[in-house]
Amino acid sequence: MIARTLTFGCLAVFMAAAPASADKIAHPTVIFAGLDKITGRIISFEASIDETVQFGSLQITPRVCFTRPATEAPLTTGFVEVEEVSTENQFKRIFGGWMFAASPGLHGIEHAVYDAWLTDCKGGKDIIRDEIAKAPEVIEPTPSAPPPPNANRPRRQPAQQQQQQQARPQQIRPPDFGPPVEVGAAPGGLRPPGNIPQGQQRRAPSQQYFPTNQPPPPPQGRGPFGLF
Repeated sequence: MIARTLTFGCLAVFMAAAPASADKIAHPTVIFAGLDKITGRIISFEASIDETVQFGSLQITPRVCFTRPATEAPLTTGFVEVEEVSTENQFKRIFGGWMFAASPGLHGIEHAVYDAWLTDCKGGKDIIRDEIAKAPEVIEPTPSAPPPPNANRPRRQPAQQQQQQQARPQQIRPPDFGPPVEVGAAPGGLRPPGNIPQGQQRRAPSQQYFPTNQPPPPPQGRGPFGLF
């Protein structure tokens, strides 16, 4: 019994010391869900990577979509760009960042009428190996000769220098808030993927679901009796 306990303990220590890995699978197709808050209608639609689709007044363009293999904990993430188009065809970027299928409200689209969130990815098979960065090793200082016994004793200042310091007005330093914080960064150190095209001309959406910037269809003709 004791030998079995020691064996399991050594195995746990070895697994904790081994470097952790976060394998992922890149997919060519992204699956979204959209909600119309006025009608309460929810639809599911798909978009390929770098393809723009329109849901209501939102034009959605996915850039990447990752899942994990079946042997690891499920995690579906995608980097998505969303623009709102008005009835005068004026565009405004309202979202650009990572979406998480397990937590739609964490980084979602804030819009008064339409909501859209990531649900799944599909089409990918190749596993991308990605090792998590190890913690920096702690370098222990080399032993040296012990300091003299009076090394930490504060030095005395001359009386004239002490009087000058007391007469000099003390300057109040502003508080140090540390380095600037990057606003909008995703949690966990996630950064935008490097394959996002810059300065590319806006593409027309390949698929449209209830577009609000399109004129309504013309009314159908009626016959002399109002039936056809």
